[in-house]
Amino acid sequence: MRKITPFLWFDGQAEEAANFYTSIFKNSKIGSITRCGEEGPGPKGTVISVNFELDGQEFIALNGGPHFTFSPAISFYVDCQSQEEVDELWEKLSAGGQKQQCGWLQDQYGVSWQIIPSTLSDLLNDPDATKSGRVMQAMLQMTKIDIETLKQAHEPHR
Repeated sequence: MRKITPFLWFDGQAEEAANFYTSIFKNSKIGSITRCGEEGPGPKGTVISVNFELDGQEFIALNGGPHFTFSPAISFYVDCQSQEEVDELWEKLSAGGQKQQCGWLQDQYGVSWQIIPSTLSDLLNDPDATKSGRVMQAMLQMTKIDIETLKQAHEPHR
């Protein structure tokens, strides 16, 4: 296990969520699943926690009950290399959830994700403030990030 591992609190959907996430991201897998024994804390055989990996990043999902829910104050940033990757992850992760502004979404479990092409950072960090400003204005109008629109904003006469 890595020194720092995201730990996600669910209300009974830990295994379902882990299976959902590992079905979306490449190089992902379910690790160990801890289940209740005779002594509980829940009915024998029910899932307590699931260790899983998404593209090499370790996570733990816990069935902790209804006491806590997710908030956009914590999100997972996904660095995408192409529009195809943005499109695929955006559609799969937002299914049953909420699409939000500037590449953010909440999935069906309430977990927040940022589906961002690496190109965005390059364009926003252009030393020409006029160009980076146009890119920022274009991004603020988007839900799912569109790379071609960002490039057109950066270089409107291409």
